[in-house]
Amino acid sequence: MKALEIIFIALTTLSGCTKKADSPIAVTNTTTMATTDTLTYLALGDSYTIGEAVPQIQSFPYQLKNLLISYGVTVGSPTIIATTGWTTDNLINAIAQSNIHAKTYDFVTLLIGVNDQYQGLSQANYSIKFAQVLATAITFAKGDTSRVFVLSIPDWGVTPYGAGQDSVIGPQIDQFNAINKSISLQAGVHYLDITPISRQAATDPTLVAPDGLHPSGKMYGLWVNLLEPLVKARLSK
Repeated sequence: MKALEIIFIALTTLSGCTKKADSPIAVTNTTTMATTDTLTYLALGDSYTIGEAVPQIQSFPYQLKNLLISYGVTVGSPTIIATTGWTTDNLINAIAQSNIHAKTYDFVTLLIGVNDQYQGLSQANYSIKFAQVLATAITFAKGDTSRVFVLSIPDWGVTPYGAGQDSVIGPQIDQFNAINKSISLQAGVHYLDITPISRQAATDPTLVAPDGLHPSGKMYGLWVNLLEPLVKARLSK
């Protein structure tokens, strides 16, 4: 596939918010598919995917599922591989240790990289590993790049936890996002820039969860309002 060839080239040419990098693998799927018409959804990521500090139903994968259902698209509860503190390397290792290798899904979301930035890992390593995990996401989506949706990394520098370091953290987040955006666009997957929404938390405290760091359900809802039309349009074809 052209997309996978592009990612292979990236791999060969390119050299959080917490530090819980050794957290256990989290693979969740709370729904048994009722009919063959029920679409399957795989969500890959870190704390932003599991919805750290908010109820599960307020996480963006569950809000996305429920919004799609409200518009008549039957989607089962997402299979989630994500844990707070995971870097891109952690996510790759978790996928390798999971039991989903032979499975495919009707669509896949990917949001990873904030802990690479937080832990001071190199952008060169992130370039290589993001390309690798994106290639895996495409494989899970049956090789269909149009069914893979990458979300940009939110800017946690504007949160209370960021403690006024937004002038340092923000530019670093932008650099990591420049990497994941470039690789995503070359691969031909959908790319959703939710970073501007995350920066609204600088003036709207209701967009931050009670822990002072992660997004609130309200912010996740803003992401989903942008993501849902993209997903629905593709799944309707």
